[in-house]
Amino acid sequence: MRLHGGLNFHKAFKGKKIPILTLDERWYELFPQHEKPNHIKEIECQLNDLLKRQGKLVNDMKDLKNLKSQLMKEIIENMEVSEDSSNSYKILEKNPKYIKEISEKMADMDEELANLPYRIKETNEKLIVESAKIWYQVLEENNQEIGDISQWIDKTRNELKEKLLQKQDMEIKNSQIYTYMHDLLGPDLVQILDDSFKPDNK
Repeated sequence: MRLHGGLNFHKAFKGKKIPILTLDERWYELFPQHEKPNHIKEIECQLNDLLKRQGKLVNDMKDLKNLKSQLMKEIIENMEVSEDSSNSYKILEKNPKYIKEISEKMADMDEELANLPYRIKETNEKLIVESAKIWYQVLEENNQEIGDISQWIDKTRNELKEKLLQKQDMEIKNSQIYTYMHDLLGPDLVQILDDSFKPDNK
């Protein structure tokens, strides 16, 4: 589907600052769960997974930084302890290895964290593109239906006017007949005729 002027959705949204849709309540209002197409659900799930991964990495990175600081603190504290202390020796021997492993892991996490915003942005753009396609389809269908309903309303309104005029003419005609009959036959005879023409007497 293309926007007016031949501009496609991908080009329209490319590089634009778009709020994260799965964090926006208005997006959920336009896409109730029971009306959400499967391909929208899949992209939504991908985006939420990326956001969760980002949050987890940030928390894990914070924990690793604290652990690294603690290990370095233990090294400094045990450097001044007697060389005869087996515990100090173990700390001085093992902590640097742990620190190296932590640093390598943090480097990998840093790289992933650096790439995640682009992946989130890309997935969010994909979600807005697919959402907009559906919204414009709904708009088009609704506009067509609105046009049909408007035509029906206009037609019904005209028919109603005609029926009202017809009803008014018939009521006037009935009034004229009754007036003439009253004048010609008198109210007593008209009453007898009225009673005889009641549905129960037919």
